[in-house]
Amino acid sequence: MAREQWKSQLGFLLAAVGSAIGLGNIWRFSYLAYEHGGGAFLVPYLVALFTAGIPLLILEYGIGHERVGSAPLAYAKISKRWEWLGWWAVLFVMFGIVLYYTVVIAWCLDYFVLSFDLGWGDDPNGYFFKRFLQVSGSPAEIGEIRTPVLAALAVVWLINWAVVYRGVQRGIELANKVLMPTLLALIVVLVAWSLTLDGAGQGIAAYLEPDFSRLSDPKVWIDAYSQIFFTLSLGFGIMIAYASYLPRRADITRGALLTAFINSGFSLFAGFAVFAVLGFMAQAQGKAIGDVASQSIGLAFVAYPKAVSLMPGGNLFGALFFLCLVVAGISSAVSIIEAFVAAMVDKFGVSRQKLVTLLSVLGFLGSIVFTTRAGLLWLDIVDHFVTHYGLVLVGILECFVVGWLFNLPQLRRHINRVSSVRLGGWWDFLIKLFVPGVLAVILAGDLVNELSKPYGDYGWAAVILIGRDWLLLTLVGAFVLACRPWRTGSHEEGGRSDA
Repeated sequence: MAREQWKSQLGFLLAAVGSAIGLGNIWRFSYLAYEHGGGAFLVPYLVALFTAGIPLLILEYGIGHERVGSAPLAYAKISKRWEWLGWWAVLFVMFGIVLYYTVVIAWCLDYFVLSFDLGWGDDPNGYFFKRFLQVSGSPAEIGEIRTPVLAALAVVWLINWAVVYRGVQRGIELANKVLMPTLLALIVVLVAWSLTLDGAGQGIAAYLEPDFSRLSDPKVWIDAYSQIFFTLSLGFGIMIAYASYLPRRADITRGALLTAFINSGFSLFAGFAVFAVLGFMAQAQGKAIGDVASQSIGLAFVAYPKAVSLMPGGNLFGALFFLCLVVAGISSAVSIIEAFVAAMVDKFGVSRQKLVTLLSVLGFLGSIVFTTRAGLLWLDIVDHFVTHYGLVLVGILECFVVGWLFNLPQLRRHINRVSSVRLGGWWDFLIKLFVPGVLAVILAGDLVNELSKPYGDYGWAAVILIGRDWLLLTLVGAFVLACRPWRTGSHEEGGRSDA
């Protein structure tokens, strides 16, 4: 069976950008910049982008294109003993990240509807935690399922199914050709509107005003590298699968540079909308920016709804903001599902349509635990372990397998043969030593913090049973899948460099 391909380089680029741009681009980057020195944060951020993000993205594009396969197939073609690494990546993103990520998209969908009549009332904080989620006292108190979240979740999984079911060209490529321009138009409208608000200048100043003294703090640099690693979907197996659908002549380095620059540019641009609104809110309430800015979930579902309630035409602004989050979330969720689908089709030759339908049902059922009253607590623990340990370990091992076990100069020659921007020996150094070194520092820092006290003060039992064991279960699953015999002959074929 012939391997599917993108219709065009633009289709591939939009799909890759769609995977990279997610919820975190809109709320996490801007808050990190504010916390870590404003405009000065761009220094470690750009250093991280050029020394780790882009080199690793080129590696994933290159290995997917040269070995012509999803993550498990690509690693199996390098060494059969390392096939499990590809399976582990696609397993914990499919049965970990996407399960709770779709629930957050469901919250955004619910808040999109609530925006029209400002349904969160005068106390967005109380509404979100006590009425909307009804958060329980501990992860052990699972409680009942929140029906509004479950209903929105069903819609999200239906959209995921409809897009991935139709395949690479007619599904993912076509959807991203609609979703990405829509997302860009929405964010342009939000930024333009937010800059007209009273106090917007104060917010933008807080966002960008450089505090270069913060650059002496190692945490600022670690957070910059972490943000780059997560925001480009590195270690997910997604970019390897997407690159495997490229035709023989495909500009790998240009695609990686464009993906990275568009993703980072979007993050920076979206921050103007976020902080202009926070500046307006601070002025309207007579508070400092630091008193109204909150991190992550609190920014999106508490601070923003509060601001929306205060501004003229706020209901429409709120609807646009949450629609932005839904679109960004869907494009990323679709890419995660596709990474797993590509792996299963490559190895077992199963019907894409039947597999996508089964995965969508299983995914919806698996997500339900995150719609319960303990859902937010479970989400926090699983997200922490999967992103801080799973993804970082995959990144380190990916550099080891490709950098040390594979013929890295051969891969570089392949990339240079098809690309407009040529790689030198510096790329080999970054992949073999620098990038895994940085990721090892991040991993060591997390482990030191972890062993000193349980994450989030949840208690050791919850952290071990929900976080650590979730990750270990997917690791066991990876070895099981790697041990199964290949039903297709794809693993016996060489890469494009062999041709």
